[in-house]
Amino acid sequence: MTGTRVLIVDDHAVVRSGLKLVLDADDGIEPVGEAGTARDAIFEARSLKPDVILLDVVMPDQSGLDIIPTLLHENPDTKILVLSMQDDPRYVREAFDAGASGYVLKEAADSEVVAAVREVAGGGRYVDPELGARFVAAESAERKRAEEDPLSDREGEVLRLLALGHTNQEIAKQLYISVRTAETHRAHIMQKLRLSSRAELVRYALDRGLLEEHE
Repeated sequence: MTGTRVLIVDDHAVVRSGLKLVLDADDGIEPVGEAGTARDAIFEARSLKPDVILLDVVMPDQSGLDIIPTLLHENPDTKILVLSMQDDPRYVREAFDAGASGYVLKEAADSEVVAAVREVAGGGRYVDPELGARFVAAESAERKRAEEDPLSDREGEVLRLLALGHTNQEIAKQLYISVRTAETHRAHIMQKLRLSSRAELVRYALDRGLLEEHE
């Protein structure tokens, strides 16, 4: 019975060799190929049809994250496990948004890399344990910020100017945007905050202290 077929993608030959040894040592995993560039990764994936692609982020010709959509489009049944030195939760979010099923750090223990390959091959999602906790915390903080203030920085500035009585034309001039863009921002603000009149908009701005901050 053939094990989980893995394509190893990393721009350093020594890293690829090390990963091959680690995966080869597991009876249920079979390294079937390797690539050192994003272009080669796409070519090898197309040819080998691996179950899992162990994909480095930083490569000489193109970011690993940038080619994930292409890899998945050509190989919809393949799972992507990102291998990275970056331990910032933002990279984890970017990887998952691109379509990855897992994210493991290069400094991870051999057993962890094997566990990550098994998990994504089985249809699960994997994040480095320590990084996972920080990722969940970052996601929670982001949701809380969005709930407390659903407006972008630009929309907040437009809201303040509207509350101060400026017209769309005046706002456009002050913020160096078109009148149409100012109108669009205003519509989005009213929709996001569920407001129906300028009076409600002014009241919201006052309640949030947006006018006092700029006096």
